[in-house]
Amino acid sequence: MSTDTLPAKEAAAPAVASPEGRNTLRSKRRRNALRTALFMSPWLIGFGFFFAYPLISTLYFSFMRYDGLNAPTWRGVENWTYVFSDLPKFWPAMQNTLWLAVVMVSCRVLFGLGVGMLITRIKTGAGVFRTLFYLPYLAPPVAATLAFVFLLNPGTGPVNSLLEAVGIPAPSWFNDADWAKPALTVLAVWGVGDLMVIFMAALLDVPKEQYEAAELDGASAWQRFRYITLPNISPIVLFAVVTGIIGAMQYYTQPIVAAKVASGKMGGSGAAFQPGYPDDSTLTLPQLVYSLGFSQFNYGAACVVALVLFALSMAFTALLMRRRGGLIGSGD
Repeated sequence: MSTDTLPAKEAAAPAVASPEGRNTLRSKRRRNALRTALFMSPWLIGFGFFFAYPLISTLYFSFMRYDGLNAPTWRGVENWTYVFSDLPKFWPAMQNTLWLAVVMVSCRVLFGLGVGMLITRIKTGAGVFRTLFYLPYLAPPVAATLAFVFLLNPGTGPVNSLLEAVGIPAPSWFNDADWAKPALTVLAVWGVGDLMVIFMAALLDVPKEQYEAAELDGASAWQRFRYITLPNISPIVLFAVVTGIIGAMQYYTQPIVAAKVASGKMGGSGAAFQPGYPDDSTLTLPQLVYSLGFSQFNYGAACVVALVLFALSMAFTALLMRRRGGLIGSGD
């Protein structure tokens, strides 16, 4: 009995790899790693040059005194203390940026979703409405902002003339600190064609069988939207919100053009202009970065504000990715 099982046990015992076999295995793994790195090299190069290096350099210069002309000198946390404690425009810019990230992005997403649902349900003229809502998105930001400032001009704008004709008090829009950000939000909602197209594609992919089954069960329109539409398009909603917040964190062109035109200081490149008109209500963190770095040549403080922008974008994105089920519904 033992003589019969002995060869089987010996056969089942793992063979000890020879040095030549181990070297061959290492060489194979090395070739696989090199092949993988070769295929990933375009992304690695782009990540290193356009993300890692600028981020590390920004962090480095945030602790330096640097004006772009002289050699940087160590300053410790003085730049951070100056930005958070002694820079009067930082907190207004922070509040404006957060306001735009929450209110403007929410309005764009809700309006884009509403327009997408409307166009997917109408029977005739869908192509015309789709074109009319998408065309404003193609307008250049500067041209669109100029047109809106003239349309909302408190003295000669047709919008205020129409409001006064029907007995509604006309606001000053871009000339009023309380109405400047809502006016920018209206401008952003006007160019919602990109989100409309994305939501239309997502809504058309929702299985019709689910709607038919819900109607047979007596579900209301709100219940069909809550339990069928939202769970199916939740990844698209998340994409729209995240990209919208990242765009709001980089919001620069529209507020500075609106402030220049409304203040009457739309001069040439050499004209001095402090962004934020009126009363710092349109000042955003990207404008503050530009003003500190290229107008005041305080690159250290500009790098601090840039890092704050980066941290805010990461925090918003992480929060939305972590709470996406509770924010936009679950697909279960």
